[in-house]
Amino acid sequence: MKPIYILFTLISLYGSIARAQFTLDGEFRPRTELRHGFGSIIADDADAGFGVSTRMRLNAGYVIDAYTFYLSLQDVMVWGENRQLLPDDENNSFAVFEAWADINLGSNFSAKLGRQTLDYDDQRIMGSVGWTQQGRNHDAAILKYAIGSFQLDLGLAFSQDYDNPSGFQSVGNAYNTTGFFSYKTMQYLYLKQGWKNLNGSLLMLNNGFQNFEVDGTTPDGISNLQTLGTHLDYKKGSFGAALNAFIQTGERQGAVDVGGAYLLGLDFKYKASAKVALGAGLEMISGNDTSTGDKMEAFFPLYGTNHKFNGFMDYFYVGNHANSVGLFDVHVSANFKLGEKSSLMVKALNFSGEQELPSGEKSLGTELDLVFSQAFNGYSLQLGYSQMFANDGMYELKGITEDAAASSQNWAWAMLVIKPKFLNTSK
Repeated sequence: MKPIYILFTLISLYGSIARAQFTLDGEFRPRTELRHGFGSIIADDADAGFGVSTRMRLNAGYVIDAYTFYLSLQDVMVWGENRQLLPDDENNSFAVFEAWADINLGSNFSAKLGRQTLDYDDQRIMGSVGWTQQGRNHDAAILKYAIGSFQLDLGLAFSQDYDNPSGFQSVGNAYNTTGFFSYKTMQYLYLKQGWKNLNGSLLMLNNGFQNFEVDGTTPDGISNLQTLGTHLDYKKGSFGAALNAFIQTGERQGAVDVGGAYLLGLDFKYKASAKVALGAGLEMISGNDTSTGDKMEAFFPLYGTNHKFNGFMDYFYVGNHANSVGLFDVHVSANFKLGEKSSLMVKALNFSGEQELPSGEKSLGTELDLVFSQAFNGYSLQLGYSQMFANDGMYELKGITEDAAASSQNWAWAMLVIKPKFLNTSK
């Protein structure tokens, strides 16, 4: 290359960097867990589970007037899962967690394309599930419009597997990826309007699931499930209130009719002082009435950050409790600021089935959650402990007798979070 071309290239590159904002940051998050009844009742003769997992992320962002680009690389490692001198990664967990571009279309419009997280409102229906080491993402295209305190998002997705020999062919688009409500198609419209003390949103979501004939391989159309509802968030002074109201109708995967399924939640917050914040609320999630058998009436919160709700021990709606008796959750909480960089959260939750179990029992139990957080210079430490006090209904629900279960059901964890900021050209 001639020297004059090199000079022009360097001048152009310098001008591009000068007008752009480039960020490079990371995350290192090891978490140690002692599981003795996490997720389900543990038997008396079973040993507690103990292990350490680590999430590592490297994130790069590039912003100019025309577009924003973001890339997040992720690996989830379990200590000791690879034998010594193993030449490759045993769990094959390294992945592109996010890779998207948000293109400025002008007139308050933009288009966000690629692998991305979808976080709306309190993440009850759509969230990134940040607690899990792997997180949740979507491959989607979103047309976005925003002006003032108004927001409109139109999201579209079509899922495909090029490695599937019966899928990406000229004869059809069979989609064999299943589990955890993985969808073949998705369309949603999200509207949000903010006022002085109130924010209100409306979500209309449709998910299409691939059906198959009895042989399990021949495509047999799509089941479409609709989720519709609203989130309201009110704040004034020291008082706050939030409402979730959603319904589901249509079909789940396998052409299972859904009707009458609903979720209703109401939460209140009150900041009693500079160091004490109180909370109380309830949530009712419909279960399935097995006496009718006509339609599935059980609601499932699909792609929400479910660990955030219904207790940290994940007994409900975290890969479980689908098509079951539903849930009635009444909870109270208190958050104490212990120091400039430390806090303690205490939460108690009482659980009952929205429908009766076959025995006629509805009471499931009570959970106590404690989380201590301490920030240091550039990193933070979180410690957690949870205890489940199961009632008769919980043993029946989880398929174990009280005599066979361990006398104590608990879970303890410790997590270190380091988020280094390697580079930020805006600074």
